[in-house]
Amino acid sequence: MPEPRLGEFEELVLLAILGLAEPETYAVPIQQRIAAYARPATTLGSVYRTLSRLEHKGFVRSWRGEITREKGGKRKRLYVVTGFGQTAVVATREARRRLWEHAEVNPALQQAGL
Repeated sequence: MPEPRLGEFEELVLLAILGLAEPETYAVPIQQRIAAYARPATTLGSVYRTLSRLEHKGFVRSWRGEITREKGGKRKRLYVVTGFGQTAVVATREARRRLWEHAEVNPALQQAGL
């Protein structure tokens, strides 16, 4: 099986899901977590598109949750990261670590934390 590949935003979405307290979640908390830690201008639409792409690739699994009272009876689509998705996140982190080991970055930027 080929090594799983993730785009930058796909990686953020997977990490947001993995960082939430619940093992399964829906798009709004995912968007909020990304906005809090990575990209304030993230739209809900971009999260939904990315979740759909991740599901198609086998990195997440989704299903319809129970009917909620506060949303007028709507069912939320819940998402969970699959084992393949977790492998992809770890592989991406490892690739970034190897690249950073050999990157020449301006020392002033390193000290500034950029």
